[in-house]
Amino acid sequence: MEFWGRMLQAFLSGLGRRGGTRGWAFSSWRPHRPLPGLLNATELVSHWTAIFEKRGIPEAQASSEYIVAHVLGAKTFQSLRPVLWTQPLTPWQLQCIQELSSCRLQRMPVQYILGEWDFQGLSLKMAPPVFIPRPETEGLVEWVLEEVAQRPHAVGAQGGPLILEVGCGSGAISLSLLSQLPQSRVIAVDKGEDAICLTRENAQRLQLQDRIRIVPLDVTSEGSWAHLLPWGPMDLVVSNPPYVFHQDMEQLAPEILRLSPPTASPSAMKTQQPWTEGRRAWTSSHTSWPWPLGC
Repeated sequence: MEFWGRMLQAFLSGLGRRGGTRGWAFSSWRPHRPLPGLLNATELVSHWTAIFEKRGIPEAQASSEYIVAHVLGAKTFQSLRPVLWTQPLTPWQLQCIQELSSCRLQRMPVQYILGEWDFQGLSLKMAPPVFIPRPETEGLVEWVLEEVAQRPHAVGAQGGPLILEVGCGSGAISLSLLSQLPQSRVIAVDKGEDAICLTRENAQRLQLQDRIRIVPLDVTSEGSWAHLLPWGPMDLVVSNPPYVFHQDMEQLAPEILRLSPPTASPSAMKTQQPWTEGRRAWTSSHTSWPWPLGC
């Protein structure tokens, strides 16, 4: 689990960039060096795309474009000023692109390489070992927004819904809902210290910290629901746990296999079990759930 943290810190500390968690010397592997004479962004994108494709890196062109654009200070390659596509790069920029691309060759996810990722229009910090929001997670956010719009009566005492997110990770779901539901409040829980810290940092970056309460809590433990009683009945409970069925493990990309902590398994589905008995104490008849629970 420390694999990405060690690798990320190795190049970020050397380049003076943000991110990473633990140090690791580069002496154990040699970065892939670009061909001499590649001096501009367009040439480097083509060069690294070819290398990524040869090495079987998923989304080869997108990976190279994100890395080059990031070093040049843009979100995407297409958003760069056209003059930068053919403008010679500085030695420092070439070195940055080389180091970041070499990490991609080691199957580090692009989101960790960049140290941030956009989700529902928000720029969120990303860092291992916290899971990266999946594309389908945005669909879950849309579901919640539709649910709130259809049930305006089911709101908290302060005029907006009180939402509980189980397993907040980077805070992507909670913070997206807060940004799009101005009167909402969120209780975000996670058992991982890294996730708690990352959600808190992202909330502060987006200036949403006053409307979110971030609670370290293992919801799989017996009686964990009792910790939620002081905040009153929830209007909506949402969760997107990182579960992978054992029969599907061999088909996963190396990026996912190296990332997956023990909780990324069917055991994540059991998060609902200890909650079933006590949920009436902190929910109401109007509470919405994104997954079925027994009565």
